[in-house]
Amino acid sequence: MSDLLLNADPAREPLQPSFSDEANPVGLDGVEFIEYATAKPQALGHVLEMTGFRPVARHRSREVTLYRQGGLNVVVNAHPADGHGSTLPDTPQISAIALRVRDARAAYRYVLDRGAWEVPTHPEAMELNIPAIHGAGGSRIYFVDRWKEFSIYDVDFVPIPSVDRQPPAVAGVHFFGIVQYIGLGRTYDWVEFYGELFGMTLIPDEERFGIMPAGKLLRAPAIDPRNRFMIQLIEPEPDTAEGDDREQLQRIGLGVPDVLAAVQALRGLGLEFVESGAAHSGLRGAITKTYMGGALFELVHDEVPR
Repeated sequence: MSDLLLNADPAREPLQPSFSDEANPVGLDGVEFIEYATAKPQALGHVLEMTGFRPVARHRSREVTLYRQGGLNVVVNAHPADGHGSTLPDTPQISAIALRVRDARAAYRYVLDRGAWEVPTHPEAMELNIPAIHGAGGSRIYFVDRWKEFSIYDVDFVPIPSVDRQPPAVAGVHFFGIVQYIGLGRTYDWVEFYGELFGMTLIPDEERFGIMPAGKLLRAPAIDPRNRFMIQLIEPEPDTAEGDDREQLQRIGLGVPDVLAAVQALRGLGLEFVESGAAHSGLRGAITKTYMGGALFELVHDEVPR
């Protein structure tokens, strides 16, 4: 974890001129992949397929599978040695987010110089060394600068035979953002963390998206405006905080141009949505039921670019 979350303002270094530009200090250009850790990869894979993803490749030496639809990549990691201890959780957990950056090494050095905590990496022979720092709840934030003609998957993964490596997105699904649960009274710390390291900015409270409007929204900069994404920070309610103060990446937000059309298409694949007085599918958004105790997705009306 960064010392930005531990030290008061006077103890923090002032923001220095960035190597790219002031608004986008690490050259962010969207998200390359989201990673889940689970001891039940087949069950999670079934949930992902109901959400429109398809398995397209497997890791050369680890129990890791790459799922994809359109420009979205989700990695299912069932390899216990990959920073998850000796026992993987049955309940799926979002264990990492990989950020696309202009220069991974420069971005990594930039955030370390500002207090981020590095994650030691131990790539095996013929594997890429992808730099990472610690994120919420023991998760990792990776930096990737290979995603165009040559990608990280060309080295570490083997395509699944006879499978379309670029399956189209269902109903225009694209990455919108990620919801992060934080500890009580920790909003300011996390706003500083994402702002200082990545140039993310707070969105005014009156500008809301979807049907789950709690917390604070941060917008990430991007070289291409179509690749911007959001991070939603949600504190526990004060009267329920005791025993529920965990910090974690909780769910993925999927942008769609037509929420109701997307709900209908995904229901056709078997995905179920919450329909209650508190939350129900509408023009602004929808949320799926929770599968396996931890896998759920939120649909948000979003017309790209944003």
